[in-house]
Amino acid sequence: MQLGTALTWPLRLGLSQPHHLLMRTVLGIDAAWTASQPSGVALVVDDGGSWRLVRAAASYASFVTPAGAAAEARPSGGLPNADALLAACHMLVGASPALVAIDMPLSLVPITSRRAADNAVSAAYGARHCSTHTPSATRPGRISDDLTAGFAAAGYTLRTRGTPEHGLIEVYPHPALVELARATRRLPYKVGKARSYWPALAPGERRKNLLAMWGSIVALCVSACKFDPLRRGIGVQL
Repeated sequence: MQLGTALTWPLRLGLSQPHHLLMRTVLGIDAAWTASQPSGVALVVDDGGSWRLVRAAASYASFVTPAGAAAEARPSGGLPNADALLAACHMLVGASPALVAIDMPLSLVPITSRRAADNAVSAAYGARHCSTHTPSATRPGRISDDLTAGFAAAGYTLRTRGTPEHGLIEVYPHPALVELARATRRLPYKVGKARSYWPALAPGERRKNLLAMWGSIVALCVSACKFDPLRRGIGVQL
C-alpha cells in the first residue's frame, strides 16, 4: 500500500551517469476498469531542476499518438499496451520511466474480491470519504492482470514492499490528496460531480469552484515535489 509514493520517492543515481539517466521520470495511469471507458495517462520528468509535465492525455491512444498527428475527436476506450506506452515515453524524453504508477487495483495473483489493501485504506480513510471501490474478477479483472503482466514483461515488476525504483506501484490518489491538503474529506474536483458538490450554486459558480480547486491541487503538487506547471515539455496534450 503506497500513498503518494510517485510524488516523493528519491531516485538514487550517481552524478557521473549520462544526463538522460539523471532524470526522474514517472509514468502515471488513471486506468479505467472497463475497456469501454478512456484512461488518463501522464508523463512527468524531473531533470534536476524541477518537475515538468511532458504529456497528459485522456486516453491510451492519445498518449501514444505522435506529436503533430490528428487528435481524437473524443477520448476513446481501449485496452492498455505496456510496450506501446513505454515506447511513447522513450520517444518523448529519450528514456524509459523510472517508475510506473497506476490508480487501479493491482496484484501478483488474480483479483477476485476485496483485498487486505482495500480494507486497510477504507478503514484509514473512510471517514474522510476516501474508501476504495470493490474489485472483482470482472472489474477490473483482466485489465488489471494484463497491465501487471505487460509491465512485468518489460521489466517493471509490481512492488508491494521496499524501494519502488524501476517498478510498478499501485497508488491511491484520493488519500494522497487529503494527506497533502490536510483535509477532513475527499477534495471536490470532478467535473461530473460538480452539481452534487454544490447543488445550490449556478453552473457558472460551480465551474469557478472547480477551477479554484484545481489550482489548489496544482499548488499542493508544487509544494510537495517542486513541480513547475509552467515548464511544459514537448507534445503536451491537455
